[in-house]
Amino acid sequence: KYRIKSVGGRGKGNVSLVIDKFVGGGFAGQVYRVKIIDIDAKEGVISGIEKDAVYAMKILIPPSGFSLLFRNALYFIGFQGPFQLQVNPVAARAGALWQKFIRRGAKIRFNNERTVVDIHATFVDEKLGSCGELSEWVDGRVWDLEVDDRLDRLRKWRKGEQVDESMLGSPEYREKYIFMHEFVRLMHDMGGHEFARQYEWSTAKSQPNCLKRNEKDGKLVAVDFRAGLALLPFLPMSPGDFSLIIKGIGRGSLVQFDRGNLDELSKFIESHSEHFEDMTEMLDELKASERIYRNSVPDITHNHIKLLYSRNLWSTILGSAVTGWRVKNIVDEKGAQTLSKNRMLTLLFMLVGLVPFFGLFVRKLFGHSDWRRHYITMLKSPGYLRQAIKVKILEKVIVWHRAGRVDEGSAERLAGSNIKFLFHLPFSFLPVGLHRIMTDPGYAKARLDYLLFRPFRLYFNSDLREEWLRDMVEEGKEKNILSMEDSKIILSRIKEPFIQKYLKSLAVHVCTLPVTQVVSVIVAFTYVAMHPEIPRAQAWAVGLGIIALFQVVPISPGSLVRGLYVLYLVIKERNFRDYNIAVFLGFFKYIGYLAFPIQMAYRYPVLARFMAAHWARESVQFVPVFGESGALLEHWVYRLFYNHPLTLRRRIVSRVEMRKTMKTRYWHTIFCTAVAVGIFSGVDYAYMAHSGVLPALSQIWWLAAVVPFICGSAVTLGFGGASMGKRIIGAALCGTATGTLYTGASFMYEAAVVDFVAACVWRVFVFTLVAAVGAIITEIVQ
Repeated sequence: KYRIKSVGGRGKGNVSLVIDKFVGGGFAGQVYRVKIIDIDAKEGVISGIEKDAVYAMKILIPPSGFSLLFRNALYFIGFQGPFQLQVNPVAARAGALWQKFIRRGAKIRFNNERTVVDIHATFVDEKLGSCGELSEWVDGRVWDLEVDDRLDRLRKWRKGEQVDESMLGSPEYREKYIFMHEFVRLMHDMGGHEFARQYEWSTAKSQPNCLKRNEKDGKLVAVDFRAGLALLPFLPMSPGDFSLIIKGIGRGSLVQFDRGNLDELSKFIESHSEHFEDMTEMLDELKASERIYRNSVPDITHNHIKLLYSRNLWSTILGSAVTGWRVKNIVDEKGAQTLSKNRMLTLLFMLVGLVPFFGLFVRKLFGHSDWRRHYITMLKSPGYLRQAIKVKILEKVIVWHRAGRVDEGSAERLAGSNIKFLFHLPFSFLPVGLHRIMTDPGYAKARLDYLLFRPFRLYFNSDLREEWLRDMVEEGKEKNILSMEDSKIILSRIKEPFIQKYLKSLAVHVCTLPVTQVVSVIVAFTYVAMHPEIPRAQAWAVGLGIIALFQVVPISPGSLVRGLYVLYLVIKERNFRDYNIAVFLGFFKYIGYLAFPIQMAYRYPVLARFMAAHWARESVQFVPVFGESGALLEHWVYRLFYNHPLTLRRRIVSRVEMRKTMKTRYWHTIFCTAVAVGIFSGVDYAYMAHSGVLPALSQIWWLAAVVPFICGSAVTLGFGGASMGKRIIGAALCGTATGTLYTGASFMYEAAVVDFVAACVWRVFVFTLVAAVGAIITEIVQ
């Protein structure tokens, strides 16, 4: 139950609502889907709020304790005060009013007010100690991960080059790209410069703030206008933040959050006055709210010397501080009145709060009669103290249960035993999964079975594999990466032999997941055991470095096992065509999990697209900040490992068709070989004349890399109508001939070459490999 205040009107009232589901949350707050079940609006109409209607409710506290601490720390560094959107109702009103004006501006620019989500009311949740807001509920999705084999043309379109629209793919991606850029320009035109940061494409994490409505011909809609983290000039957290910091400094904002320019907004309103005739009172309220909001924290980057002489500024700071303590239930109504009448007491109260832990206790003791009575009664009554401890334990156990640290049965047992609770308490500082594994033997056994033995059961049990795919399909529908129609197509073909082979291969991939970790730990422990002479701290540091190195190398023990398995399938079935992509990608770490989804693109496009999207989301979620579902990194991964190979395949196929009309040439291979041998021989002659000895291959490594690479590229470009296989073989033969003839030329200096055979083998090997790589890369990029 909340007492709400209409945004854009004077209406107030009480509403009762029921929470339907938790949608998600970030640094700015947590979002819920709610339904209004009762309204008492005797103090004016609350526009947009109706009984039995569904809304989005945002509470401006992050769902994670760490997120709350990090957010508040950055805000305090930037503005020297508590996070105002949470504790200051006037600040929450200012943001909501800005959103109303931006929504009206969107109607002018896009001819559709629904391109910005409507906000209806603000309120204060006194139990959680936070401001909140009720907004329009948007049934939508971030975007579809689209199949597109024309990324080369999309890249040209991004650069602003002229491209035939009918030849472009990724329509949903392009629509969002255009909309968000245009929306950012609108907010800058309206003076909402720092609000625009929520939709800057270059931050790579703004894309989830813009949804596509799940309607027929659904349009894009901007849904989030509450910044979570202050942008400090010395702490950019995304690629786009660098330019935003520079632009902000140019506007006079060293620290950026959600500040707007009211003068620019007024000019925009004047130039479109016919669209804002009904918003005059709202503008007056916004100006008054902004004045209080901006003066509610010291904010030395904007107020600077005003802090030295302005009584009004300090009066507002102290008054807003008291309001914030009341919102967070640190002081009661009587305590708030007492502090409001005594500024020195308020300042002392503020300074006391800077003391960690003890400061909050002192504030509650002297500012809130309920807390004071609670503390005093605990000291006077052992029975009440036991009851208070018991309730605190119950509260903690509930939090553990909701977080997944304990199951229902364990929660009930912990609630009834202080000893069992104390046993769990030290483990509560560990990650959720580790806490559960170390305190719940049944769960630990189940997890070990899931990680170590289930992959083997998946390999041998076809029914279990089918169940696995069905579970992934259900999860895909829930996460809106799979439509109902596509899910039916996938499930209808689940019995086909190639699908079964594909699922079996995926099971092998899952089996290889722990291989790298196990090998890295064994190698690290072996190193420490075999070097007792090294100080223990140094040895363990090296061991940890070995484990870390295994996590970043592109080819790992796990990926080697995975790649060798695919190679085994090729040899066993004598079938290279059905594995021609997977056999190469499988050897690489991380991206190898996308090998089979890409391989399936031709025969099972729907399943391939779904699996690529599924693995893309799974892989990016471990990346801090940028791993958010729907953010740009997810799209980059999907495009890189799914759409990019499809683009290469399309280009290669079209190039093969074009070359069928060309005449095949071979003579240029001899010419390229002669030029390469001449270059190496010239370098040998100059080196010999200068130092009296021939250079080793390691001494001219840069030349050994560049010349064969260029030769391989030139050979494949000059082959005319030859097939790709002949081009790569021809380039490799050019490298082989260059290595052989170069070694033969060097052998003329009899005293300089000690081991002709060894020199020849190394040069032939290196030159052949580099020339072939040069040909392959040239075929890919041309």
